[in-house]
Amino acid sequence: MSSTLDRVAQRRPSWLRGTVGRVLGLAVVVALVVAVAVSCSGGRDAGAAVPVLGDGPDAGISGVRAPSDVDGGTLRVVAGDIDSLDPQRSYSPGVWNLMRLYTRTLVTYSSTPGETDTLVPDLATDVGTTPDNGLTWTFTLREGVTFETGAPITSRDVKYGIERSFASDVIVGGPTTVVDLLDDPGNPYPGPYADETPDRLGLPGIETPDDRTVVFRLRAATPDFPVVLALPSSSPVPIASDTREAYGGDPVSSGPYAITAVDDHGIVLDRNPQWTRATDDVRTALPDQVVVRRGLSGLERDQALLAGSADVDISATGVQLVTQARVEGGAGGDVALADRVDEVPTGAVRLLALPTDVAPMNDPGCRAAVAAAVDRAGVQEALGGGADAMATSHLWPAGLDGGPEQSAGGADPEAAREALAACGMPDGFSTVLAVADAPASVAVAQELADQFAEVGITVEVRPLPAGTFYARDVGDPDNVAANGYGMVLATWTAVVPTPSAFLVPLVDGRSVSRVGNTNYARLVDQGITGLVDAAVAAGTDPAAARAAWRDVATAAEATGAYVPLAETRVQLLAGQRLRNGVVMEPYSGYDLATAGVR
Repeated sequence: MSSTLDRVAQRRPSWLRGTVGRVLGLAVVVALVVAVAVSCSGGRDAGAAVPVLGDGPDAGISGVRAPSDVDGGTLRVVAGDIDSLDPQRSYSPGVWNLMRLYTRTLVTYSSTPGETDTLVPDLATDVGTTPDNGLTWTFTLREGVTFETGAPITSRDVKYGIERSFASDVIVGGPTTVVDLLDDPGNPYPGPYADETPDRLGLPGIETPDDRTVVFRLRAATPDFPVVLALPSSSPVPIASDTREAYGGDPVSSGPYAITAVDDHGIVLDRNPQWTRATDDVRTALPDQVVVRRGLSGLERDQALLAGSADVDISATGVQLVTQARVEGGAGGDVALADRVDEVPTGAVRLLALPTDVAPMNDPGCRAAVAAAVDRAGVQEALGGGADAMATSHLWPAGLDGGPEQSAGGADPEAAREALAACGMPDGFSTVLAVADAPASVAVAQELADQFAEVGITVEVRPLPAGTFYARDVGDPDNVAANGYGMVLATWTAVVPTPSAFLVPLVDGRSVSRVGNTNYARLVDQGITGLVDAAVAAGTDPAAARAAWRDVATAAEATGAYVPLAETRVQLLAGQRLRNGVVMEPYSGYDLATAGVR
C-alpha cells in the first residue's frame, strides 16, 4: 500500500498540489486544510452570506433535514477527543460514525430516516443466515468490493480484522464482545501476532471456505449476533497492511473515503476512487472531502456550529448548557436555532445499583424502601432538566421498541416507610453511596441522599476517581463488599442497541466477574437466568424475542436490585449548511455516511 504522504499527494485538493509537493510535512498539510475548512473564526464558506438551513425541530429524526443529492464541497466536522482511528481500537460512538466513511462491515445500520437502528447488508449480500437459532451464522460477500488499494475484499480479510481484537496485548481499547462469543476458554486464541499454528490457521470459530463466504461458529446461540458484526471492530483488514498498534495512523479504506492526512489537530479524508455506489446501498458520499477538527471542547464545538464554520459535531454529547439556553428561547433565545435542533435519547441509563451482598441491601424490603423513596423528577433536574435527561423507571432504553410502559416515577414516602418496617429497619439505616467523581454524577448522588434522608435513610456520598471507578472501585465485587458500598450510582450503555446487550451484563447472575464486573448489584437469581435462556431461545423471531426480553427486564426490576433513574438525552445542532441531516440513533449524531453541504 502506498504511504500516507503518497496518498496525500494524490488526493490533496488542487489548490494544495504542485507547488507544495512532498516537502510539505503531514502535520502542516492537516493544519493548513483544517485552518481553512474548519476555522472557529469562520472561513470562506462561513458568515452572513451562508443561507441557514432549518426545517424545524426534530426534522432529522424521522425525516431528512434539508434533503439534497448534489455532490461536492467539503463537509466540516468537529469532534472532541478521538480515541483511535483503528477500527479495532475505538470504543466511541462518535468515532464509529466517522468510521462509516472509511470502513465497511458485513452488515451496518440503515441510513433510512426513522430506521437507523435497523441492520441492513453492507459488504454482505444479506444480514446473515442461521440454521440453528443463532449458533452458526453464514454471510456471503458482495462481488466487486475492494480496498482503496484495488485489492478485492475477501472473507479472509474479514476474518483477520476480527482476529486482531484477540491480540489483547497490542490491540487495546475496542469492544471485545466478539471475543467473548467466539473464543474457547479452554484453549484461548492468542490473536494473529502470536498465532503459531501450522500455516496460521487463525481463529477456529471463523471459517472461510472460499473468498466470498464467512461462517461463524459461536460458543452459544446468539440471535442478535449480526448487531455485533455492525461494529467497526468487525471490519476487514488486509493482512499485508497491518502495522499492529500503528495501524490507526494509516488504516486501509474499504469505504467511500480514505484518510489522507492526520495529526493531533485534525483529519482529512478524500474520495476513495476504488469505491463505487453500485456496491454500496448505504452511503451516498456526497462531499468531495471531509475535514475533521479534533480535540475541541464542547463550547468550542458549539461556537463553530453557531458561527457557520462547522457543519456537524460527532461527539455524541450534544450542545452545552449555554447553547441550550439560546435554543429554548425566552430571554436571549433564538427561535431560528430551535429549527436546527434534534433531541435524541442516547441509551445511556443512569441507575442506582443496590449490591445484594452488602447489608442491608441483601434484604428485598430494604431495597424496596430505597426504590420507593426516589423522586426521578429531582434526579432529572440535577442532570440539567428535560433537555439533558428523561426520567425512566425501567431497565430499558427509550430507543428500543417493545419495552415496559413507563410509570410516573415519583417518590412514595409512605410506601418507603412501610418497606423499612418490613425489613426490620423502621427508623431507617445508614449506608455508603459510591459515585464517580464527576460534577453531574455527584450532583445526582447528593440529590438522592437528600431524598433518602426524608424517610430516615442516611447516605454518605463517596466520590471515587472517575478513571478507576468502573474498572476497579465498583467493578471489583470484593472491593464493594469490603467498603460497604450499599449503593452504586452507575451509568450503563450497551455496546450494541439490543435488549440482550443491555440486560445480560446487568442482571444475568452468570455475568458476575471478579474484574470489570458490570452486574453492579451482584444480582444472582435462577428465575432471571431461566428467563434469559428463554429469551435467547426465542431466536430470530423479533416479536417473540422482544416479549421474552421484556419479561427479563420486568423480573429484574421486581427484585429491587436496580433502580432506574434517567436516560441521558442530547440536543443535536445542525450546522448552517448541513444537508441530508439524518439522525443516526445508535451513534447519537447526524449520519456522516449521507451528510452533504450542497
